[in-house]
Amino acid sequence: MVIAMEEIATAMLIVMAMSNLSTMRLWQLISPSLPIGAFAYSQGLETAVEKNWVSNEAEAKTWITGLLQQSLSQLDAPIIVRLQQAWQENNAHALKYWNQYLLASRESSELVNEDQQMGLALKRLLKDMLADDNREPQYLSQIEEIESPTYASLYALAITVWKIPITVAIQGFLWSWSENQVAASIKLVPLGQTAGQRILSALIPIIEQGTQRAINISDDKIGALAPGFAIACAQHETQYSRLFRS
Repeated sequence: MVIAMEEIATAMLIVMAMSNLSTMRLWQLISPSLPIGAFAYSQGLETAVEKNWVSNEAEAKTWITGLLQQSLSQLDAPIIVRLQQAWQENNAHALKYWNQYLLASRESSELVNEDQQMGLALKRLLKDMLADDNREPQYLSQIEEIESPTYASLYALAITVWKIPITVAIQGFLWSWSENQVAASIKLVPLGQTAGQRILSALIPIIEQGTQRAINISDDKIGALAPGFAIACAQHETQYSRLFRS
């Protein structure tokens, strides 16, 4: 009995250690310091500010909230859920399908280029970070077969390898995107740091709702509807003066 209890305690410690490691890996993956270039893009916000669509804290919060609800939670996040499942099942067809689905859903060349550039940056980073992982050759050989891997495809690979639960992985993805948008708002509108934190605080329940939507949505409901966002991204490609990359 004593031996059995010791084994149970040891198993529980191992599970807790793995959980803590996964949590820290998620922090690393969504950190603004991750060298994939996410900070260099405004996702149409720079044009929205130029056109005076977004000119204060309330309008910045409305812009970011709308995109979280109508775009990220309806398109990117649900596809990450499916890509993670495809990685787990070693389903090359599903990986290619959802990767291409996401690219085909981008409504401007700026968004396509951003997705591919961040995907390639994360791919190079993961090759280095996963060098000691025994499963790396299997996963990376599949990456090489995906034409123009998106950021979502590589994010899904990372959370699969590091055993990050899908719920917190989607929360982290939505938080990271929101944080980048708030940082862009602070520079562009401009806003104070405290105003940025007020916006982030207001986005927390939106992120939670978006996470549940992303996990539960059916395949036929996946898709974004944000025409103003698409127009802003397209016009940003030729905007005369820019702080952010196109």
